[in-house]
Amino acid sequence: MTKTHPRMPVTKAVVPAAGLGTRFLPATKATPKEMLPVVDKPAIQYVVEEAAAAGLSDILMVTGRNKRALEDHFDRAYELEELLARKGDRDKLKRVQESARLANMHYVRQGDPKGLGHAVSVAEQHVAGQPFAVLLGDDLIDPRDPLLSRMIEVQQELGGSVVALMEVDPSQIHLYGCAAVKPNGLGDDVFRVTDLVEKPDTADAPSNYAVIGRYILDPAVFDVLRDTEPGRGGEIQLTDALRELAQRDESTGGPVHGVIFKGRRYDTGDRADYLRAIVRLACEREDLGAEFRSWLREFVATEMQD
Repeated sequence: MTKTHPRMPVTKAVVPAAGLGTRFLPATKATPKEMLPVVDKPAIQYVVEEAAAAGLSDILMVTGRNKRALEDHFDRAYELEELLARKGDRDKLKRVQESARLANMHYVRQGDPKGLGHAVSVAEQHVAGQPFAVLLGDDLIDPRDPLLSRMIEVQQELGGSVVALMEVDPSQIHLYGCAAVKPNGLGDDVFRVTDLVEKPDTADAPSNYAVIGRYILDPAVFDVLRDTEPGRGGEIQLTDALRELAQRDESTGGPVHGVIFKGRRYDTGDRADYLRAIVRLACEREDLGAEFRSWLREFVATEMQD
């Protein structure tokens, strides 16, 4: 059994990015879904920015075949930078350079697409026995709502693992991992997780608290994942491993805590939500918002009357 120091600082993040993005075909036939633009930045850059803002300067991206564009995006682009510098376009030059300066980026391939649990397991050597964050690229968290920082704070205080939870309509809970929780006396946003179920039928769901794509994991999760059999969808589910950790005490890698998130979240894994995310973020941009909101009001008034 992995022995850990639960109060070790959280400095590393793992970003699983090996999915095929079949819901966005044909756009993702040759382009990684994580590189689809949300306004003028790829979705994955928002995720890396969130990790960096929370102090996680060491980021491992778990990729797969045809994902080389992710590495290129977070690398220097010397020819482009030199061209922009010669043209004196400092604003575009700054934006191009920004992605390469966010964090220390590392990459590993998942190999077989065996599910989120398997994707996390390939990060074991990189995290080196430390608690670490996992950020899913489909969930964008508004930077004005520092969820990840709060989760790190809870992990540093309580040890174990921490998952992000959000209340959803009961009719939608079958789309998520679902957590059973109980109060732990630490405020109205932190609960003890007593059970977890991956995508339960609505009638069998223990609550309407959905697990969204942010985790702080104790490295004991790797021992559990090694023994976790394929679950829902024939994949190795991270939810199943966390269910095991939820039954343990701190000396063996448990327990699991949940932080209730009530802020702004943009789901780019669904086509309709992806479009909504673009509209919302474009409306809030200082450089685009006023013009775009004016057009949007006119569009709704004239084109959407039916």
